[in-house]
Amino acid sequence: MKFNHVKSASPDGISRRNFIKTAIRTASAAACTPMVFPCLAAAKKRPLRIGYLPITDATPLLVAYSLGYFSHEGLHVERPVMVRSWNILSESFLTGKFDLVHMLFPIPVWMRFKQNIPIKVLAWDHTNGSAVTVRADSGIDRFADLSGKQVAVPSWYSMHNLVMQLGLQVQGLKPVIRPPGSKLAPHEVNLFILPPPDMPQALLGKKIDTFIVADPFNALAQEKFSAKIMRYSGDIWKNHPCCVIVTNDHLIQDSPIVVQKAINAIVRAQVWCLQNPKETAHLLSRDGEGFLPVNESVLYKVFGAIPEKELIHPQWNVERIGFQPFPFPSATRFILEQMKKTKVEGNTDFLTTLDTNTAVSQLVDDRFVRKALDDMGGIKKFCQCDMENVFTREEIVEIN
Repeated sequence: MKFNHVKSASPDGISRRNFIKTAIRTASAAACTPMVFPCLAAAKKRPLRIGYLPITDATPLLVAYSLGYFSHEGLHVERPVMVRSWNILSESFLTGKFDLVHMLFPIPVWMRFKQNIPIKVLAWDHTNGSAVTVRADSGIDRFADLSGKQVAVPSWYSMHNLVMQLGLQVQGLKPVIRPPGSKLAPHEVNLFILPPPDMPQALLGKKIDTFIVADPFNALAQEKFSAKIMRYSGDIWKNHPCCVIVTNDHLIQDSPIVVQKAINAIVRAQVWCLQNPKETAHLLSRDGEGFLPVNESVLYKVFGAIPEKELIHPQWNVERIGFQPFPFPSATRFILEQMKKTKVEGNTDFLTTLDTNTAVSQLVDDRFVRKALDDMGGIKKFCQCDMENVFTREEIVEIN
């Protein structure tokens, strides 16, 4: 699967900052046009609440809000609230503080089948978007070099933990979970949790040897500390999902129209991000709307092309971060099967008895994203794929 990037420059004579603000004003004005979008009716209802981590995984939610796409659908949505860790985001969602959030794909698996929370995956939020980052002088160039090293991941139930352990296992290394700095056998690799914002500084201070996490923290470590990318996640698993859009099943049952409108706005935002990578970087940055605590120069790395020399599989034509909303069942099945083999802290017996195909149907509700894609002209907006089987694909994973 290969995305088409259509790059749009800012209008002549208008700065990027003004371009973004003009886009926001235009979308907001359109959203409140009488007889077209029910702004007054939407305002009478409780607004939707969105939570996010300060990572580029949250991009479609933040762009949909900033450009007024939620308002354009007649939804009243509060400004998204930033939280620091996956634990806080998960707990806030569980207690009803947020209605719509992005989550690392394994987290809703844990919620649905371990905690019996009625959570649903509605769409993919983005693809790729993460990397394994090391110090430039570390001598670490591949997974085999992680023998005896200390590795930080953002959550046990994360794509990062899954991908890291895939890489280690291929090299015959054993992941273990011990306190940071514990003595290790040569074939062991110690994994532990760090909040994403803490990872670059921990790498600089040599408290860890490497981390795997979402951007912008890989790009931040590159720019601030001259760190290097060992591997991009999309260069390991081609165009893999990472964060997904989730909500509570009760909202789907009570307000399916609201859910549809929210997904419409998010899919529209994903298209805009693909067409406007530089403007997306500016909007999210401190220099724009301030959703992420980094300068736009850092985000230009994330939304720009990966230098070919940094890729093992340049023929895959993957983006550092991509956007494609459809939740391919093949990827969900692969994640569920790999989670059964991935070491985490705590009891994982719930995974051993999980029937994969049944779990896919219970976890994912793709009705809303299918309709959003149909209304926008189909999945061809996002990929060049077999039009005979647009909702199927082969999962390609290669670890060297």
